[in-house]
Amino acid sequence: MSETFEKIRDIVVDLLGVEPEEVKPESRFREDLEADSLDLVELIMEFEEAFGGTITDEEARGIRTVQEAVEYIEQRLASAA
Repeated sequence: MSETFEKIRDIVVDLLGVEPEEVKPESRFREDLEADSLDLVELIMEFEEAFGGTITDEEARGIRTVQEAVEYIEQRLASAA
């Protein structure tokens, strides 16, 4: 399990009030973790704060699963380094 996944999982658990074992790479934010539109905005804001940088609305719409969030952040951090 990557450090990025663990950090994202902790944010999701904190914001959505789900159990850590519910947050899997294939978990979909809306369908599986029951995030609503406001939750999704808050998650993106927390990801930005935790990992630095800005995620555009268009990019955020493309992040539907926990794994997609991990990949986006890892690619973004790798390209920023």
